Amino acid sequence: MDVQYHKSGETIAAIATAQAPGAVGVVRISGPDAHAVADRVFRSVRGRKIAGLRGYTALYGRVYDADGDIDEAVALNFRAPLSFTGEDVVELSCHGGVYVTRRLLRAVLAAGAAAAGPGEFTRRAFLNGKMGLTEAESVMEIVGAQGAQAAKIALAGRGGALERRIREIRGVLTAAAAHLDAWADYPEDDIPQVTPEELKTSLSAARAGLEKLLREFEAGRALREGVDTVIAGRPNAGKSTLMNLLAGCERSIVTRYPGTTRDVVEDTVLLGGIPLRLADTAGLRRTADPVESIGIGRAFERIRSAQLVLAVFDGSQELDDADRDLAGRVRGMPCVAVVNKSDLPQKIDLEYIKNKFVHTVILSAETGEGLEALRGEVTDVLAASKLDASGGVLFTERQRDAARRALGCVEEAQAALAAGVTFDAVTVSVEDAVSALLELTGERATETVVDSVFHNFCVGK
Repeated sequence: MDVQYHKSGETIAAIATAQAPGAVGVVRISGPDAHAVADRVFRSVRGRKIAGLRGYTALYGRVYDADGDIDEAVALNFRAPLSFTGEDVVELSCHGGVYVTRRLLRAVLAAGAAAAGPGEFTRRAFLNGKMGLTEAESVMEIVGAQGAQAAKIALAGRGGALERRIREIRGVLTAAAAHLDAWADYPEDDIPQVTPEELKTSLSAARAGLEKLLREFEAGRALREGVDTVIAGRPNAGKSTLMNLLAGCERSIVTRYPGTTRDVVEDTVLLGGIPLRLADTAGLRRTADPVESIGIGRAFERIRSAQLVLAVFDGSQELDDADRDLAGRVRGMPCVAVVNKSDLPQKIDLEYIKNKFVHTVILSAETGEGLEALRGEVTDVLAASKLDASGGVLFTERQRDAARRALGCVEEAQAALAAGVTFDAVTVSVEDAVSALLELTGERATETVVDSVFHNFCVGK
């Protein structure tokens, strides 16, 4: 459904806290009439008006609607342009009951404010120059962060780290385009000649910067969104015990009987700061049991679609056909071989496992020994260990698409330069790359692009 955002001259309001019981509920009002609207529903204990307050000051009192007293409240006042949105803002804080905050919002809307759309406060902050588009997008990343590393990436984005990286790359391209234009437009002036070597150096630098950003995207997404992870192996290899170790509780039933796990058991855990959406699957073997066969079929389906596989092998047993079949199935996939039961005498052909898998861990899911090594291998296989979370990372598909288009234009410019065509063709490609990067940061984004960014925000942000 399309969202129609309000004009900048309209005053908007929304509940800015979670729609659930809590200690405090906040109704945020932003716009030219924010103070007047707030004064219609709020009365301070000393009779002072919000409209007369300086910025960054507060009043204690009560809030009312047409039916009478709603609750006690604190009114916090912000003056334009020194507010989140860049407009006059009032935040009314009351007790965090769902009924109370919703009733207060209805009173504010009845007093003249319009209901804010998704992300409309942050959208106004962007339009009023309080933040760039990548900084605005990071706001929802902060809200949705599932771990410390994800929060670090989002905070870096909010602080402008990604925008600085983009501007550095764009600066290289802009300087090259400006030199090309000046040299072509003013041949009689004393402007240094553009040489293919200089252009090659500039384009190579821009390309390297864009390729690095795009390589880091998947690792960053793993930290933010989590990774679909399958625990697979033959019966009694210790998959369910590993699941319980990672989950910190008994999520899967563990017995000494093969075939206990017949369906997929799921949970989400943090391992090395990375959210893993774990799926403990049925033991892989040939069986005549129709129910167990269905579970094994589902296990193979989950392996095929997984973003990460923890392939579990029983270190206390010799390899069998099911083990070798699993090693073949996960070849080329992001995978860690987990040689389990290190607390028992070892019979497994460890050299075979190490030859088949780039990442191998020896572990006891029963005692937890080797868990730290597993954290390290998972981080490595997902490339998260090489990611500087504070350095600025692409974190939305919109950003990645713009960066990919910019990279494509740079590659076109390099190809044109190598082919020996005129510098005019190179200039067009370089300028197209600059345009894509301007769209990424929001400096040349259409209204449709801007609206699509904030459409996925929660109301109140």
